[in-house]
Amino acid sequence: MMTEQELIKASPSSYMNIKQRAFFRDRLQVLRQQSLQTIEAEQRRLGERPELNDGADLAQYEETSRMGLRVIERETKLLRKIDKALKHIHTGDYGYCLESGEPIGIARLLIRPTAEYCAEVKNQMEKKEKHYGKRH
Repeated sequence: MMTEQELIKASPSSYMNIKQRAFFRDRLQVLRQQSLQTIEAEQRRLGERPELNDGADLAQYEETSRMGLRVIERETKLLRKIDKALKHIHTGDYGYCLESGEPIGIARLLIRPTAEYCAEVKNQMEKKEKHYGKRH
């Protein structure tokens, strides 16, 4: 198994070789397991309704529940991205920008292993979103 330091020092000509893909597959699988555990913990916590004696307790419970649901939503989105990244590793497309086909880069993938776009394309996309407003 490669280390982060070995990944960073690797020659650009060896980009996304078998060892590098194995490193990121393992990292993504650990991240996936952590997300699943976070979701399960939040779901358990949401299922345990405490005794609420007054309006302040109810308000606190509702706010905590709302935050818990946001955590679940965020982690669920992350799970979808992780699964997509794992699929890209399987097909050999992992580490390459979906828009330009250029390498995303080891440094960027170490920070965000689910990245689908190189920094240049992502910056352009963010500028467009900022200018035109985010549309979904």
